[in-house]
Amino acid sequence: MPITCNRVVIYTKKIDEMIRFYGDLFVYRAIRHEGDRIVELRPATDGLILMLHPAGKGQKEGQSLIKLVFDVKNVDAFRKQLVAHGVDVGPIHQADGYQFANMKDPSGNPVSISSRAFAVRS
Repeated sequence: MPITCNRVVIYTKKIDEMIRFYGDLFVYRAIRHEGDRIVELRPATDGLILMLHPAGKGQKEGQSLIKLVFDVKNVDAFRKQLVAHGVDVGPIHQADGYQFANMKDPSGNPVSISSRAFAVRS
């Protein structure tokens, strides 16, 4: 039986800001269940479900060893949209046949937009 990773937990002290960031900019929809402190952010299409979990007192935000990467065909155009929404996005980097740009979400977690998924490779 194949097993896939469909969810990632993000610990945060800024639940509402994270909902706006991923909802407004990446078209995720917040799902809240009564009595559950985790907020699920579901993508508009297929993709990874983000689970926002309240960070504990001893947890520091943004200290993860992962980066969320969102596939976009046109990095430059999407970067301009993010900047227009007030997001501090780094410069566009040229890689092996694709482009990417990096930023942080409101909790300081690394996020990237990348055209790698659309790169033509031989």
